[in-house]
Amino acid sequence: MGNLKSLQTLDLSKCQFSGSIPSSISNLKSLQILDLSCWGSIDNLGYLQILGLSRWRLINNLLSSHILGLFGHLSDCQFLGSIPASLENLTQITFLSLYGNHFSGKISNVFDNLRNLISLDLSKNNFSGQIPPSIGNLTNLRVLDFSHNQLEGAIPSSIYGLSSLSYVSLRYNLFNGAIPSWLYTLPSLVELDLSHNKFTGHIGEFQFDSLEKIDLSMNELNGSIPTSIFELVNLSSLYLFSNNLSGVLETSKFEKLINLFDLDLSNNMLSLTMSVHSNSLLPNIQTLDLSHNNISGMFSWNVGKDTLSYLNLSYNSISGFEMQPWKSMQILDLHSNLLQGPLPTPPNSTVFFSVSHNKLSGEISPLICKASSMGVLDLSHNNFGGMLPHCLGNFSKDLSVLNLRRNQFHDFIPQTFLNGNSIRTLDFNSNQLEGLVPRSLIICKELEVLDLGNNKINGTFPHWLGALPKLQVLILRSNRFHGHIGFSKIISPFMSLRIIDLAHNDFEGDLPEMYFKSLKAIMNIDEGNITREYIGEYYYQDSMMVTIKGLDLEFVKILNTFTTIDLSSNRFQGEIPECIGNLNSLRGLNLSHNYLTGYIPLSFKNLKMLESLDLSSNKLSGRIPQELTSLTFLEVLNLSQNHLIGFIPQGSQFQTFGNDSYYGNPGLCGFPLSKRCTTNEIPYPSQEIEAKFESGFDWKITLMGYGCGLVIGLSLGCLIFVSGKPEWLVWIIDKNIHKKIIRNKRSTHKQGARIS
Repeated sequence: MGNLKSLQTLDLSKCQFSGSIPSSISNLKSLQILDLSCWGSIDNLGYLQILGLSRWRLINNLLSSHILGLFGHLSDCQFLGSIPASLENLTQITFLSLYGNHFSGKISNVFDNLRNLISLDLSKNNFSGQIPPSIGNLTNLRVLDFSHNQLEGAIPSSIYGLSSLSYVSLRYNLFNGAIPSWLYTLPSLVELDLSHNKFTGHIGEFQFDSLEKIDLSMNELNGSIPTSIFELVNLSSLYLFSNNLSGVLETSKFEKLINLFDLDLSNNMLSLTMSVHSNSLLPNIQTLDLSHNNISGMFSWNVGKDTLSYLNLSYNSISGFEMQPWKSMQILDLHSNLLQGPLPTPPNSTVFFSVSHNKLSGEISPLICKASSMGVLDLSHNNFGGMLPHCLGNFSKDLSVLNLRRNQFHDFIPQTFLNGNSIRTLDFNSNQLEGLVPRSLIICKELEVLDLGNNKINGTFPHWLGALPKLQVLILRSNRFHGHIGFSKIISPFMSLRIIDLAHNDFEGDLPEMYFKSLKAIMNIDEGNITREYIGEYYYQDSMMVTIKGLDLEFVKILNTFTTIDLSSNRFQGEIPECIGNLNSLRGLNLSHNYLTGYIPLSFKNLKMLESLDLSSNKLSGRIPQELTSLTFLEVLNLSQNHLIGFIPQGSQFQTFGNDSYYGNPGLCGFPLSKRCTTNEIPYPSQEIEAKFESGFDWKITLMGYGCGLVIGLSLGCLIFVSGKPEWLVWIIDKNIHKKIIRNKRSTHKQGARIS
């Protein structure tokens, strides 16, 4: 390769070479463009003979003044160490990219002599320290990218020689202080990205209108938005979200921003006033995010009639919303406001629509079913009432979430669902719905969350739900279900179920041992190798209300490792199944307020992840197993109002439980109760060991031994009296008989004396 004396361009990018690069490349004196970038798969290249480029002879040879122009593209090659000082020899280089390596240390003055540099990309490394002021010597620089490092401190304010810059990205660093004034005076600047730093102070006034993108988000900037921003006629993207900006924005100010596509001012303290002639503003806007601000009153801004696809006004104080005829709307998020009146009907193109946590009322119009592409419909936490439109279950094949929680709907759950539907979540909790659980749910094969809690639904346990392969959350609490849970004909039902809440119903009979045995999702979860994530999608995540650790808790997100079973406040009876001990990934178990009898199973010692155990208000007897002290995650224990007896186990978590955990068990003694145990014995053995002496099998063995001993004893006795042998045994027996006769005579004589 070294013989190619006239070679000007050499592209070895995206290759999977290993080993060393031949030193003959250094003979390519006419080389102008060298691209060694890769996908990170050339590991051996990154660590070639060096800890950094300074020891790479090939690079040192290439960094010579004989090269007229060089395009250095060394990105994603896993180089490490500091920047080699020999880079200063590349006086003719115009493009240098060290993107995506592992360089560290400070950015030195090595670039002082590279006066021909047009583009410098040091992004996605581990550089630290401050930007050297000498960077201002690169007067031809157009692209400066130091993003995704650990640079800190203030940006030098004395840099004046970078007037040619068109692209500046310093995002994802630790810069602080005010944004230097020279960044506002660059005449050719097209894109400025200072996001995800710690900049403070006001945003300055931009002097030129060349800017097309400004991103100052995720900083600590304050004050108002400068008026010069509204004069940037070429601006297409403006991101100022997550700062401390304040002030009143008039919609008329956006009149000149006719090229603006993306506007995100969320997570600030801005308010908004609508001008009379604001309908023609922002004609090309596609995404508009004003969430988490101080916007109030009526929102009637008709922007982007043909283009707007994303509008987020959540977490404001908007009391009224005028729906506009948007043709391209897909995501419309109005949740957590003060909206009143009837439900605004979304455009038919809408995919995501949320008005949750408002004060909307009235019935749901069937017109909502015209949004045939709807994926998420969230009407929860309002005052809606009346009957549900029958079309709600089958108006969109793409519907994945239907959330009607905390309203006042009555009548029946929708009875029909589309074949091949995508429904993942049905949340009808806290309404006044009646009737039965519709059997048509059996075709919802993607269903993961079914929450029908706090309604008036009746009937027996819907065992056929066990056939749903992805069902993880089943909440039927506080309804009018009744009868035995019974058995299922389905082999291994509810295999994905990990959150079960059947509390406050009228179920009866034995606890469903068959179902406990098939709950594979609560067994042997390897939390070290599982990816922790929440049930839901990127923009929507499920929530639920559960009672655990004695508290009613709202989970705004449902972690995929959370598990709980709540069968409390029913009429279950009989003993607690031993197989519950196999659910070794269970975190919460509540069987309280039933009629359960028998002992606390010794198998509970296997519930190593258990954080809350409530067996209170039952008829449990026997002793508390000492083995439960091995449950080191147990935070809440309630065994009150039972018939438990004996010594309270000591050690580990049991030292943290108070009297409330045990009251209503007069037979218990020991800490923390004031009643002391009457003996100094160690805690009693578990009741399962004692039970062996009460079981039929162990008594049979005892009786067999007694019978055999009786037969053998009688046989030996007859043999002794007939033969008179052995003599020593005959002598002992005669002697004992003689003593008994004498005692009997004396006793008779004394009794006769007393009578006389």
